[in-house]
Amino acid sequence: MVGTLSGALEARKIPTSPDLVSAKIQGVIDAPDGVLKITGINCRYFLKVPEGKREAAERALSVFERGCPVAQTLKGAIEFDHSWEIQEY
Repeated sequence: MVGTLSGALEARKIPTSPDLVSAKIQGVIDAPDGVLKITGINCRYFLKVPEGKREAAERALSVFERGCPVAQTLKGAIEFDHSWEIQEY
């Protein structure tokens, strides 16, 4: 997912390396029918973007999931929660 997000940022002329994009990913495990199952994934992204690029970064964050192979594969089976922190430099 970070790779797809990085591609969306790069398409908007926002550099992503070195160490300008990272994420903390946490799975949510429940047992709805008595069997453990991953029911959600919480994704917290940390971006450092050039001054004036915050709006473009937020647009990328709001749409990148549509082009992400992982998200599209799991769509309907696992709920994703995306949040982010953006720091301008």
